[in-house]
Amino acid sequence: MKSFYLTDAGKVRDHNEDSVIIVKNNGNDYLMAIADGMGGHSAGEIASSIAISYLGKHFKESFFNMSKVDAVNWIRNAVDEINTLIFQYEKTHPESKGMGTTLVLAVLSKDYLLFGNVGDSSGFVMKDDHLHKVTYDHTLVNLLVSAGELTKEEASVHPKKNVLMKALGASLEIDVDIFDCDMDITEILLSSDGLTNMLDREQIEKILLGEGAVEDKVIKLIQKANNRGGTDNISVAYLVREEEGDNE
Repeated sequence: MKSFYLTDAGKVRDHNEDSVIIVKNNGNDYLMAIADGMGGHSAGEIASSIAISYLGKHFKESFFNMSKVDAVNWIRNAVDEINTLIFQYEKTHPESKGMGTTLVLAVLSKDYLLFGNVGDSSGFVMKDDHLHKVTYDHTLVNLLVSAGELTKEEASVHPKKNVLMKALGASLEIDVDIFDCDMDITEILLSSDGLTNMLDREQIEKILLGEGAVEDKVIKLIQKANNRGGTDNISVAYLVREEEGDNE
């Protein structure tokens, strides 16, 4: 496997509320995750940091030789625990009230690939040289599109297109979407909406299919999003599955 992740404040925001990680356990399972925090007084970056630091530590300590069913439960329980930790932090830090974070993650073992998602950060896979979005954005406009009240074109320019319907820290009960992907994929990409609001799927796909190392492609995606305005923090986590026999 080859992987790389990077986060950037963008061109407009004065600080970065995103957190990102790629971690491998002793069993050669991989966890990738991005959290995009929200809330004033630096509370957003605290919320996203709580999510990512917990996930990385918990994955290394507890994720070993899990069946797919156990892995799904692991994701659900981890998300519940992060949600609880955010509310606990708020209780002792009243200035952070209202903080929250999106979360998108992928767990890759030799037998399965699972995505988990809360909010509007995105998970993609590359299959047969086509980039496919796996996750569903929990936004107001996506809800309206699903109900047939907005077209996708109208949604892309809607003034409330970034209004979230679901986030960690928003309610005591949290329901994470979990997606079970087939293993016939070559690449996994996670991103915060700072990338997907600036570049469409075809533009992202073109960069990933182009020349360059894994690191170069991640840097190029962020540079291109910044060149188009960089109106938000931009985070990317990217993993390429190598052919059998290639070096880790």
